[in-house]
Amino acid sequence: MAGKRKSLIGAFLVVVLAAGGGGAWFLLSARPLADSKDELPANLLAKVERRDIDSKLLLSGEVVPALKMEVKPEVGGKVKEIAVSVGQHVKKGDLLAIIDDTDLQTQKRSAETAIEGTQLTVDKNKGNYDRAKALFDEKLISKEVYANLEADLKISENALEKAQSQLQSVNDSLSKTRIVAPSDGTVLDIQVNEGQVVTAAASVNSGTTLMIFADLSRLLIDTNVNQMDVAKLSAGQEVSVNMQGDDTNSVKARVEFVAPLATVKNNIKGFEVQALIQDNRGTLKPGMSVSMVAPVGSAKGAVSVPISAVFKQDNDRVVYVRKGVSTERRKVRVGLTNMSYAVIVCGLAVGEEILLVEPRDLAGANPT
Repeated sequence: MAGKRKSLIGAFLVVVLAAGGGGAWFLLSARPLADSKDELPANLLAKVERRDIDSKLLLSGEVVPALKMEVKPEVGGKVKEIAVSVGQHVKKGDLLAIIDDTDLQTQKRSAETAIEGTQLTVDKNKGNYDRAKALFDEKLISKEVYANLEADLKISENALEKAQSQLQSVNDSLSKTRIVAPSDGTVLDIQVNEGQVVTAAASVNSGTTLMIFADLSRLLIDTNVNQMDVAKLSAGQEVSVNMQGDDTNSVKARVEFVAPLATVKNNIKGFEVQALIQDNRGTLKPGMSVSMVAPVGSAKGAVSVPISAVFKQDNDRVVYVRKGVSTERRKVRVGLTNMSYAVIVCGLAVGEEILLVEPRDLAGANPT
């Protein structure tokens, strides 16, 4: 019996001590952070100050020609001559290549012969018809004979028209054996050799590509912008461009196009943005990777804090204000930001001291 009583007393003491410990933890957790600020390293604290803030959007992209196309033949055959070389600048209408026209010339002679034959038939039938008409008007031949001669004339005229159309088609094909530059530009690549047989392009995705042609006088920066940042860009906006790894020679560009619909590029969903290079000076070439800086806003003498001092909790932005030996969690409204600082629209006053880390990350600190 005595042993049982001792067990009950022991259990009671365990419960009391546990309750006391829990109560002590509750009291400590409800108190402000008790460390004095002298115990916190200076690199964990910052002051609310007024600053001039310039916000910029940093993007990466690729230089592409504004006009770039694949040159394809409109007639098939053997490549007789390539009249240009890679890197050559040409004017609109300059000869790029010639397709062998031997077969077409044979078709042309055949069509011309057919026209000569059908023309003779038409002339003969026209004479028969004219004589028959005169006799028919005088009631000297039957209507049936007259109608047959009239039909023979119309049939021969149709045959002549068909032969003439065939000749026109052959002549059109012959004109297409000379492939010329669609505009002023530069030959970027030649993908066939002389003597190679090529097929005609019946649609955009068919036919043999002879060469890649581009207008290098107008170069664009092509980039993909995420949905959070695309709203900061608009057509006409000025940006600066640098080759990656070279921040000393900036080139001016102007945003020309912001896609209205998101697309997936390199497995990343975003909006295509293109900026036209204004003063290239020959430093940028198609295919180069570049960085682009777009200014999106500025604030003079704004109340601001280091961006690392602003924390997200649920849908709120909060900072931890240091007051003596305690820390206060305070909601704030954030305005313009850059890579280093955030403008505080409301919630803080100049001179207040704030933490650069959350209290729970301070060694030995209790939760606030």
